[in-house]
Amino acid sequence: MAAGQFTNTHVCSYAQGQLTATLLTSVVAAVFGSLQIGYHTGNLNSPARIIEEFFNVTWKSRNNEAMPDHTLTLLWSLSVSIKDFGALLGSLGVKSLASSYGRRNPILIGNALSIVGVSLMFLCKAAKSFELFILGRFIFGLFCGLTMCLNPVYIQEISPINLRGAFASLNQVSFASGILLGMIVGLETVLGTENYWTFMLSLSLIPAILQYMILPFCPESPRYLFINCGKEKEAKAALSRLRRNPDKITEELKEMTEEASHIEARLRVKEFFTKQCYRQPMILILMTSLGSQLSGFNAVINYSTKIFTKAKFNEAEYLTLGVGVINVAFTIVAVFLVERAGRRKLLLTGFMSLAICNLLMTLTDSMLNIVPESRGFQVLVMFLLISAYELGPGPISWFIAAELVDQSARPIAMAFVSLINWGGKFLLALLFPELWKLCGAYVYLIFMLMALVAFTYTMIRLPETKGRTFDDIAAEFRGAEKILMHDKTSFNTFS
Repeated sequence: MAAGQFTNTHVCSYAQGQLTATLLTSVVAAVFGSLQIGYHTGNLNSPARIIEEFFNVTWKSRNNEAMPDHTLTLLWSLSVSIKDFGALLGSLGVKSLASSYGRRNPILIGNALSIVGVSLMFLCKAAKSFELFILGRFIFGLFCGLTMCLNPVYIQEISPINLRGAFASLNQVSFASGILLGMIVGLETVLGTENYWTFMLSLSLIPAILQYMILPFCPESPRYLFINCGKEKEAKAALSRLRRNPDKITEELKEMTEEASHIEARLRVKEFFTKQCYRQPMILILMTSLGSQLSGFNAVINYSTKIFTKAKFNEAEYLTLGVGVINVAFTIVAVFLVERAGRRKLLLTGFMSLAICNLLMTLTDSMLNIVPESRGFQVLVMFLLISAYELGPGPISWFIAAELVDQSARPIAMAFVSLINWGGKFLLALLFPELWKLCGAYVYLIFMLMALVAFTYTMIRLPETKGRTFDDIAAEFRGAEKILMHDKTSFNTFS
């Protein structure tokens, strides 16, 4: 199909009324989870000093002496990073939950972990226990590992082809919106105060409760019901709730039947890592995820206030708020671009832009002591870095795996994505302060190198997945020995 032909088909499919109230409600209910995750990613930045003082006071009340600086630094790094470590462990449960209980119900199961973790964080000050705060962050992290995998799978499997990428990107929009909301509420002029910071942490209970009120009434993934469970009648009923057009329902059921004939009903983890047809998708998942998480974005999101303070900005927390605004703005832009420009082009543009931004961060950070006025340019570069991440690598690295593999391998692939993404976040959150002390401005060169490696591999190996059925994409990898650059007038990637 020629590029122009696809554009016409794409526009027409929008006109056929693919967006229904049930579909939109299901997507919104699912992304309440990523909103919670974003909130607890952004809300520790501004009140960090106040919470660190709570750590110090608690330590002093037990030991009759102030906490040593290196111990405080280590405990705070652990507090920030333990969520990501918990997420790494939580992702190990994705395969069994998604295969046994479907796509929707495991999201609800994971949501209980959020409520428990947040409740522990809320109680830590009253209990005079910073350990309770850290434990709460860890349990909340288990929820993160499940949700950021299960959401894209559920959303993509209930969405029509022409909206699949855009709706999957809404997961990142919700995540980024949560970060911004956390940054705002965490300001000292709002709730990031000595008296209210634990109440600030508890506000994510609101979307958690809303999810329990809405998601149980949304349909299960038709693909899971049909392909995994063999329940054609239930799958058709779910599709009828999600689509208006009977012809589209028949077409999707036919496509599911075709995919089911090509795959095994159950796939073991060992088979995923050893079968030839999954080898290239696995490497692509690895490279796009590592390139995304080790691109410098997480260092800016977690430590932007400290970076701005080092540059001697008096109101560093408000510049951090600017980071959050840019983050949300460009995730929204990505929603509109992902079905127009395609996944491949946005990833390539994003990775190259991230590499350039990290090089500029190295130059500006190393010049701060010599030319203090360069700090304004550093702020601009940080904003550009956030923009580049959210235009492609940020949202796409979370859902591309679900498009590159077939139905039986999808839970394993998404668990693999989660392991890499959360593992990268954890290591960066834990090690960045020490790497920054050790390497100074040159720490950004590490991020630049990772972005360039990801750009190179993506350019050589990644096929375009925009506008294609899951079975069509998986067919390219079945029995393929290598990937060639795709023909510009065709979707085919392999020789």
